[in-house]
Amino acid sequence: MINLHWLYVLAGIVFAGFAIGSARDATNKKRFGNTAFWGLIAFSFWFGDFLGDIANGVLVLVLVAIAGAHLLGKGSKHSTSVERRKGYSERYGNKLFLPALVIPFTAFAGTLAFNYTPLKNSGLIDPKSVTLVLLGLGVISALVICYAWLKPAVTAPIEEGRRLMDSIGWAAVLPQMLAALGAVFAAAGVGTTIGALAGSIIPEGSIFLAVLLYALGMVVFTMIMGNAFAAFPVMVAAIGVPILIHQDGGNPAVIGAVGMLAGFCGTLMTPMAANFNIVPAALLELKNQYGVIKAQVPTAIPLLIANILILYFGAFR
Repeated sequence: MINLHWLYVLAGIVFAGFAIGSARDATNKKRFGNTAFWGLIAFSFWFGDFLGDIANGVLVLVLVAIAGAHLLGKGSKHSTSVERRKGYSERYGNKLFLPALVIPFTAFAGTLAFNYTPLKNSGLIDPKSVTLVLLGLGVISALVICYAWLKPAVTAPIEEGRRLMDSIGWAAVLPQMLAALGAVFAAAGVGTTIGALAGSIIPEGSIFLAVLLYALGMVVFTMIMGNAFAAFPVMVAAIGVPILIHQDGGNPAVIGAVGMLAGFCGTLMTPMAANFNIVPAALLELKNQYGVIKAQVPTAIPLLIANILILYFGAFR
C-alpha cells in the first residue's frame, strides 16, 4: 500500500540531490554548509521514524546551528545558459506554466477518482494519505512531461531546485518547524491555560467577545510563531472547541476554516513568517526588508475584520 512513507522517501531523494549538487557547486564558497543542511533534512525524511524523539531533536538543533552560524550560501551555477532560457521563453511563452498545473490537477482529479471508483477498495493507496500521495504523483508526472517536452539536461530539475532552495535558505523549512512548534505548545497545555484565562474574562453568553478573542488570538500567536498552522492547535484548544463550539454551539466547520483565515491575516503582518515576507524582499532586492509587510498590512486589517464578522454571523446564525 502506498502511504506517506513513500512520499518521505521521495522527498529524501530530492533533498539528497540538493546536497550532492551543493557539494559539487564550486561557485558557492559555503557549499559544504549547504551540503550538510540539505543532507541532514534528507536523512530525517529517510530515517526519522527510527531515530526517536531525542535524536530528531538533536538533528533539528544541528540544522539551527548551521543556519545560525551563517554557513549557508548561494552559488552562481546554472543548469542552462541565459540564451537557452530566453529561447524557451520566446518559443513557448506562458505554456511553460502548464506542467505546474499538472500537479494540482492530478491531486484534485485523482482524489475524486479515488473516492468515487473501485480504486478506493483496491488497497493500492492509504485512504488517509490519498491527496498527498496523488500530489506526489502529480509532481512526478509534471517532471516526466517536462523531460519529454523540453528535453532539459538530466540533472536540470535537481540543479534548478537546489538553486532555488539555496536562494531561500533555512527559511524553506520554517513552516514545518513552526507547525511542529504549535503541536508542542498544544501538547504542553498552553491552549488549556489560555482557555482558562479566556473563560474567566469572557462573560457567559457573550459570543461576539469570544469570537473576537479567538480571531485576535489567532492573529497574535501567528505573528509570534510566524505560521497560522502553529497558532491553530493552541487557539482551538483554548477557545475554539471549549467555548465557541461546546459552550456556544457554533458551527465547527466555520470556526475552524475562518479561524485559520484570521490567522493568515497575522502571517501578512509579521517578519517571523520569513519565507513569505522576508525572503521575497531579499529575492526582489527591495531597499526595505519589511517592504512586503508594509504593502500587505492595508489588506490584512480589513480582511481580519471581515473574518471576524463571518465567524460571528456564519457560525452562530
